[in-house]
Amino acid sequence: MALLPILRFPDPRLKKVAAPVTKIDDGIRRLAADMAETMYEAPGIGLAATQVDVHKRVVVIDVSEEKNELRVFVNPEIDNSYGLAIGEEGCLSVPGIYDKVERAERVRVRYLDLAGQPQVLDADGLLAVCIQHEIDHLNGKVFVDHLSQLKQTRIRSKLAKQSRVTA
Repeated sequence: MALLPILRFPDPRLKKVAAPVTKIDDGIRRLAADMAETMYEAPGIGLAATQVDVHKRVVVIDVSEEKNELRVFVNPEIDNSYGLAIGEEGCLSVPGIYDKVERAERVRVRYLDLAGQPQVLDADGLLAVCIQHEIDHLNGKVFVDHLSQLKQTRIRSKLAKQSRVTA
């Protein structure tokens, strides 16, 4: 396994829409393992392949306290969503930035597991938010895209300043 570099907002590669995975093979399984290692090391609770500059529809998520419930979603699609919740979100591609985002409270997601088997999951709470957040990445959206233009401009300025300070 290997740690992968995480793209940082506003990198234009984060806007690319990921292509569906047509075959789950050792390469996809290795990608998922590397993504999981990268996510845990960061540390984070979710990571989309887009964030590591691989534009395939693969997501890893682990919202457990113990970090021992890794979920891998290949070609995830939200089938249904219910309710509305507003919660604070952050992102490994937008380090140090947190803001409130409106999401569905519960979702039903269809996906393939690493064995290529179709799965359906009903999720709520943090898991539902994380699934929506990561699928956004696969669709070329970052959580700040849900914020006002003013907030997006401020975030860009803050991140640019941070990168000048650390350079």
